[in-house]
Amino acid sequence: MTNILLASAREIFATLIGFDTTSRNSNLELIAWVEDYLSQHGVASTRVVNADASKANLYASVGPAVEGGIILSGHSDVVPIDGQDWDSDPWTVTERDGLLHGRGTCDMKGFIALALAAVPLFKDGRKPVHLAFSYDEEIGCLGAPAMIAEMAAKLPKPALAIIGEPTMMKPITGHKGITVHEVEILGHEAHSSLTHLGISANMVAVELMHDLAELARSLWENADPDSPFIPPHATLTIGKMAGGTAPNILARCAQFVFDLRCPPGTDPDAILAPFKAKCAALDSELKRAFPETGVRVTQQSNAPPMTHAGSEQAEAFIRRLTGDNSPAGVVSYAAEAGQFQQAGFPTVICGPGSIEQAHQPNEYVSVEQFARGADFMARLVEELA
Repeated sequence: MTNILLASAREIFATLIGFDTTSRNSNLELIAWVEDYLSQHGVASTRVVNADASKANLYASVGPAVEGGIILSGHSDVVPIDGQDWDSDPWTVTERDGLLHGRGTCDMKGFIALALAAVPLFKDGRKPVHLAFSYDEEIGCLGAPAMIAEMAAKLPKPALAIIGEPTMMKPITGHKGITVHEVEILGHEAHSSLTHLGISANMVAVELMHDLAELARSLWENADPDSPFIPPHATLTIGKMAGGTAPNILARCAQFVFDLRCPPGTDPDAILAPFKAKCAALDSELKRAFPETGVRVTQQSNAPPMTHAGSEQAEAFIRRLTGDNSPAGVVSYAAEAGQFQQAGFPTVICGPGSIEQAHQPNEYVSVEQFARGADFMARLVEELA
């Protein structure tokens, strides 16, 4: 069974990698292909689209409409290849020295391909498998919540959810949460020699970014030594920034985006409250000088962490399939697992590859890990038979 499943998965894998589903793009071509594939196997699927219908989640149930099924979930989007030095076409699976290279091979189209390859085998199970494929996970876990809510409302209650992020096929029972914020500053243009006649948005932005850098340092200095996460503390980084038009003009506009990743039990709102209070005070101060100026902070995403609580039986189930008896781990990246858990599904992360291989030029999953993923799916088929 495993060899047949593995061969099919390799073909599906090559097809999925061929779709450029970088988060800034639509994922609808990939979704349409998956819909057609499922239809060929007699499986109906449901789209849950975004506001302008340019992207979609997709979920489908394979097998009988009864409680106790298993959710297999993965995100369809990938990170950009911009500025990265690739040795092969990122949108083609290229095997070199036992490694399968391509954007999304590790994170996480390999798991999706394995799940789809097992569909013909899942159809005859006594319990269903619910496939759940999302969009925009890479930019803050934005797409999955609407799909998860619909699945919770409409599906016979599943027993657990498996999120196929790369874990070297080991069970993971905890991850950090993530909140992403954009800060926009609107200044008042003037000649750069006449600073008293305007407001440089860039100078305001630098001050605020300095505050965030100090906050990041404070989080590091006050880390919980008993935390299982690496790094153990909440982390804050500024990922994007832009501003100004010329060296001799007080910048009218500046903008930056930062993310804060918190372990379970750490409140991101409390951490950011002083920063947001300063932004509000600066906004009022700038408006007193020039009414059109100001500071605006916009929360772009807020995905919850995942904890071990309530997922003990799910972890035991995964261990039966993988044969892994090492201590359950946690990961510092954010994922959709916390969103599934928040909706009431016992949840575990388990998938082929390592997060250390993701998001890089020449991203890869090893042939060995892909084969272990196929073996996992074959054992799941047997468990549900």
